[in-house]
Amino acid sequence: MESEVLTVTIPTPLVGDDVPVPCLDGVERRYVNLDAAASTGALGAVRDRVHEFLPWYSSVHRGAGYKSQRATAAYEAARAACLSFAGREGRDDVAIICRNTTEAINHLAFRLGLRAEDVVATTVIEHHANLLPWRRVATCRYVECGREGTFELADVVAVLDADPRPRLLALSGASNVTGWTPPLEEIIDAAHERGVAVLVDAAQLAPHRPLPRDADYVVWSGHKMYAPFGAGVLIGPRRTFAEGDPFLAGGGAVDLVSLEEVIWSAPPEREEAGSPNLVGAVALHAALDALGDIGWEALVAHDLAVAHALRTGLARIPGVRVLGPGLDTATLPVATFTLEGVPFALLAARLSLEYAIGVRHGCFCAHPYLTRLLGFGPDEHARLRADLRRGDRSTMPGAVRASGAVNTTPADVEALLVAVREIAEGREPPVAYHQDTATGDYYPDAAAHWSIGETTRAAGCAPG
Repeated sequence: MESEVLTVTIPTPLVGDDVPVPCLDGVERRYVNLDAAASTGALGAVRDRVHEFLPWYSSVHRGAGYKSQRATAAYEAARAACLSFAGREGRDDVAIICRNTTEAINHLAFRLGLRAEDVVATTVIEHHANLLPWRRVATCRYVECGREGTFELADVVAVLDADPRPRLLALSGASNVTGWTPPLEEIIDAAHERGVAVLVDAAQLAPHRPLPRDADYVVWSGHKMYAPFGAGVLIGPRRTFAEGDPFLAGGGAVDLVSLEEVIWSAPPEREEAGSPNLVGAVALHAALDALGDIGWEALVAHDLAVAHALRTGLARIPGVRVLGPGLDTATLPVATFTLEGVPFALLAARLSLEYAIGVRHGCFCAHPYLTRLLGFGPDEHARLRADLRRGDRSTMPGAVRASGAVNTTPADVEALLVAVREIAEGREPPVAYHQDTATGDYYPDAAAHWSIGETTRAAGCAPG
């Protein structure tokens, strides 16, 4: 009997794709979500798995009851799925389930026991999550990028070969700003030849490409890969976590406690104090299974098609500048751009309020990288610091980012291109906008025509 062949088509719908949203003209339009690089919606399979599991929700590792045993089994199955997704079969690695990529990197920064004089090599393209934790505990040495926001293997090797030798190389698997992917395999090999361990921040990479099997440590988040239930993963060698105090101290991480001493559990339980996010783990497991059903061949082909359509289409619009590598360079489905004569925050507001297109704007939690892409110089930094001290964010640099996912259709891309082209050609907004200097964001003067309630202006849309 022939085995059943699972056929999965891309684009693949996400929960919420059919939700209409209000626009300034009073018309509700289908929401075009081009902000997947920030967070994705849930796959239908993830929603269904969570719904099916909720009646069995119970404590993990803490009960003899049937539901508790079933909950523990589901949690450990999710852990095993994470190890398999990262290609760690046959290795003595552990998967630590945490909140997100940021927590995972902070967790590792604590557990490596670095000192101020230790060197961590990293790059200027990093998300703040892969910069700030290392600056807190060690001395950072940076791989610079060129004008297009890329670097070569030789640039990394030069940083690795400088004295003193780094304890760790921490780099992104893919940029959240430009979608560019460094040559990971060659970089990891070069680091290992020099005895330097490697952490790969795979927050952007994980939903789009296979994870690097040879990296010592890898981290990623469920909320960027169709499992928005608050779970992230840190994977690394068991020996890293076998000795010393864990990042968090509390119940579930110990074998024995007296008033004088504590005997910690073995990893990974040692690293997961407190009641774990069981539903987040179940959701992440479902997302990994669903991506496996689609398959990397289909995922990558879809990504490349969306990336090409986004980047080339935007580049053809007069006044648009697409940041990052040239259009002949393959990237993830991410296009970050500016429009001459239109402030980036105003462009993002108009896309949302007039066209129902959701994008990200600002610096994307990657200030060093974006300011390099924009050519932001020392004088501008000095002026910006002075403005921020006065509480004025109106002069913040930034750009607009459109990013696709498994649900992105040609119609979604075309909707963005039509909207940007109309704005570039001088289409007048239906009402005037004004900028809030405290947030840097733009709001329509006729606020009564579009509001989500009293919280509409409670915080800026792009603080990072």
